[in-house]
Amino acid sequence: MALKESEAIVLRTYPMREADLLVTLFTRLDGKVRGVARSAKKSRRRFGGALEPLTLVRAVYEDRERQELTRLDSCEVMDSPLTRQMTYPRLVALGHVAELLDEVLPDREANDALFRLTVSVLGALRGPEIWMPLTYFELWLTRLTGFLPDLSACVECGLDLEGEPAFYHALADGLMCVDHKRLASSRLSVDSRRWAVQMFRAPVAALSAEPWPKSVGEDLRKFLMQIVQRHLEKKLTTQPMLAKLD
Repeated sequence: MALKESEAIVLRTYPMREADLLVTLFTRLDGKVRGVARSAKKSRRRFGGALEPLTLVRAVYEDRERQELTRLDSCEVMDSPLTRQMTYPRLVALGHVAELLDEVLPDREANDALFRLTVSVLGALRGPEIWMPLTYFELWLTRLTGFLPDLSACVECGLDLEGEPAFYHALADGLMCVDHKRLASSRLSVDSRRWAVQMFRAPVAALSAEPWPKSVGEDLRKFLMQIVQRHLEKKLTTQPMLAKLD
């Protein structure tokens, strides 16, 4: 078959045989693709540093009939997170983005909106601040995958929650008013819901100037990750690492 060429984001790599690598790519053309990079540990000309996680590349790959894995021919670096200072919080944040994409994306299903979102968020993660870009990414990822419930009304009675207390539960979809909240529910603040509305209206770059410590939107991130993990039916390995960051 003919070679394909696409912008792609490297999600994960795994050793395979003596010199090969198994690579998971989020391609703009075909969605999530898994392929074998032959002799990737030896060939600097074809791959070099292009297979580091969250590197934006121009990938050339070949699909083979009746084979699940593609053959990755080459990758040209378009942008790399390694060109900026790599602090531990930034490393964890980038790992979280990669894990979410790898777990949530189905194989071979293009999603241009999610691809563009990821590229823009990776741009916002070039600096030392991580919490605003991560909140933005989690919110839009949950929306674009169809997991996000209505944030404006109680799921039980339809009450408008604008300016009202809102609650969520780890085992239920949607927000609930004070009269219908479940036992052991958590509260989602009015400020976090207002931030969510603003994030739906503005690109991530427009919010980058805002000071955003970990405490801002922390309840929103917890709410979003409970939704994602419930749909995945598994825990994210990067979630406790993020929780330990200052």
